[in-house]
Amino acid sequence: MKLTLWTYEGPPHVGAMRVAASLTDVHYVLHAPQGDTYADLLFTMIERTTQRPPVTYTTFQARDLGGDTAELFKDSVRSTYERFKPAAMLVGASCTAELIQDDPGGLARALGLPIPVIPLELPSYQRKENWGASETFYQLVRGLCAPRPTTRMTKVGQPTCNILGPTSLGFRHRDDVGEIRRLLESAGATVNVVAPLGASAADIARLPDADFNVVLYPETGLQAAQWLHRTFGQPFTRTVPIGLGATDAFLAEVATLTGKAVEPTAAGSRASWYARSVDSTYLTGKRVFIFGDATHAIAAARIATRELGFSVVGLGTYAREFAREVRTAAGDLGLEALITDDYLEVEAKITELQPELVLGTQMERHVAKRLGIPCAVISAPIHVQDFPARYSPQAGLEGANVIFDTWVHPLMMGLEEHLLGMFREDFEFADGARPSHLPAAPATKPIAAGPAPAARPSAPITVHWTDIAEKELQKVPFFVRGKARRNTETFAKERGLETITIETLYDAKAHFAR
Repeated sequence: MKLTLWTYEGPPHVGAMRVAASLTDVHYVLHAPQGDTYADLLFTMIERTTQRPPVTYTTFQARDLGGDTAELFKDSVRSTYERFKPAAMLVGASCTAELIQDDPGGLARALGLPIPVIPLELPSYQRKENWGASETFYQLVRGLCAPRPTTRMTKVGQPTCNILGPTSLGFRHRDDVGEIRRLLESAGATVNVVAPLGASAADIARLPDADFNVVLYPETGLQAAQWLHRTFGQPFTRTVPIGLGATDAFLAEVATLTGKAVEPTAAGSRASWYARSVDSTYLTGKRVFIFGDATHAIAAARIATRELGFSVVGLGTYAREFAREVRTAAGDLGLEALITDDYLEVEAKITELQPELVLGTQMERHVAKRLGIPCAVISAPIHVQDFPARYSPQAGLEGANVIFDTWVHPLMMGLEEHLLGMFREDFEFADGARPSHLPAAPATKPIAAGPAPAARPSAPITVHWTDIAEKELQKVPFFVRGKARRNTETFAKERGLETITIETLYDAKAHFAR
């Protein structure tokens, strides 16, 4: 462990809290000192949940270390069951309590509670938050899904599936679930259970009843899906449907699992047309740096290169468990992946590459703002503004539209600022100029003029345009055509050219673009 100002992931017990907070009737008893209760604020202040997470802390203090902290833990477990009456209970220790070695799992089992008690052994000094969430969900599925005959493989009825991986504090998980549920229903599949987000202990026990599993977020759902495949023979999807191409590939994979034909989705997406519209001339080839969790970083790289025509100049992740997948994606782009959980290394890389757009976490947003680079958030960790009240998925068809707007608007605003800066000295755009859409100002109240520019010696040369150069000038948008004409004529006079050809026009453009 190390001291840092920012961190991409918390300790693994925070991942366990995310899973517990996602479920409706499961409680988590955490053996932890008083200071570790800070994690509640992640849910109530950042995600803005209406109630605090279902977590009870033993909250031992320094004076308790000289006594029986094990008995303190057992008292907490008993009182939690009596007060909340959960259908199942998770028990574990925080990074601080782990050093006491009180064995929360053994202590809880000794109480003989009439509900399933799932012990969590989360090595706080070797692993981090996403691994903790994955391990917690996996242990929960193992503990509640007892081997039994199932009613799967219904060849004549509607195929059923589970959606695995969405959790509390996830980046747009709530909205992604709604989008993917509709997508699956359009493909002829019925959703059996969404877990852990919004599921009960009884829902977890019903997971084996589905025909297949959709792994929406591998960071939290893949391990459980692999166990369900080994134990119950349930196949699971490998494609995460973020982006138009991935959504079509996902539907093709679902069609293979269900045996039902599915129509491609791209034809119904506004993002597909927008990416080919006139605005795309401002976007093609934009240099982009991408950093985040593995799922969203890989998806962003694919969308940027294959769907929007961007040039990815950097790709990385803080999720070491999925470093191989990110390295493969970076290798396909001719890049070396940046695998680090040190935000200072990421900042140094962004500074070195000087991209035109940064796609990252809230940390990269702060870095990009400091460097004056447009940025869009694509991955956790995120802050309160990334839990919008509106419907704003990242996955599926509508997710592709949201992504297009989120990524492109910072670039378009950057173009607008560039144009404002370019015209700032023009007389019609001067600070004191009256807006062009309003009537002319009365003669009695003239607009104050700025200081007169220094006198220039009059040009001894009168220039004229060739017909071809004049025709090429007409292709310049009307709102910059006048400036292009003046700049080109100034360029020609300074070089003693009497005739402006098409070559002179482009030489002037290159000169003033520097």
